[in-house]
Amino acid sequence: MSGGAGSGGGPAVFLVGGGWDESVADVVHGPFLRAAAARSRRGAGAVPRILCVLVDEGDGAGEFGRYDAALRRAGACTPVPLLLPVGERFDAGALPGDALGVEDAEDAEDVDGVFVCGGPTPAFQEAFASGTGELLAARGLPYAGFSAGAVVAARDAVVGGWLVDGVPVCPPDAAEDLEEVEVRPGLGLVPFGVDVHAAQWGTSGRLAAVVAGGRLAHGVAVDENTVVEVADGCARVAGLGRAHSMRPAPGGGVVVRSHGHGESFAVAR
Repeated sequence: MSGGAGSGGGPAVFLVGGGWDESVADVVHGPFLRAAAARSRRGAGAVPRILCVLVDEGDGAGEFGRYDAALRRAGACTPVPLLLPVGERFDAGALPGDALGVEDAEDAEDVDGVFVCGGPTPAFQEAFASGTGELLAARGLPYAGFSAGAVVAARDAVVGGWLVDGVPVCPPDAAEDLEEVEVRPGLGLVPFGVDVHAAQWGTSGRLAAVVAGGRLAHGVAVDENTVVEVADGCARVAGLGRAHSMRPAPGGGVVVRSHGHGESFAVAR
């Protein structure tokens, strides 16, 4: 496993299962903003600058506006958009600096955290080159992933699909335009596979099938309006929903343990 943030003493990683419930904006996004503010080189009380990475399918500015509003609702912050055209790679080596492609390079110079947004999961996976997770961890930047951004935080990312050997394991609407379930290299920031919109889209079955098939040693499916904070070998759950931790069962199948707000579970390093 990559020695990424959240798995071995680095900055915490925040995995959000999607959802836009305004009543829990602070619960879901506030911990990430506070971690970014604590890391800021501008000193105590500084308003954190958050780099928001989106794969732009044509309405990137409009999509960014939703995340901008959600983050500001959770606390004082300055979101800075980075809109990646489909097929373009994210260059973590450009952090900080004006090669980010944002409109205001001065805002980009001192980003205090990276927030990877939702969208087409396969395209997000393709946007992050090998080694990006190590670079982000080395820079000490807290990471938050929303939906697709949470999926790609894993070492092994379950990017989509709804069939395993031709057998349905989740609704086809959650397939991300893939047929067979695909597991691709992720950022390696957390040592388990991630699926999102678990209760809302029925994706828990997909993750369970991947774990039961031996393609993942551990998987966590996250409901909407729920965050899993991973740091120092522990995963802490907050929000309206649950995080469903799945591991192989002796003799076959999976063991599922669901954790709600305020609960935690151990994470292998």
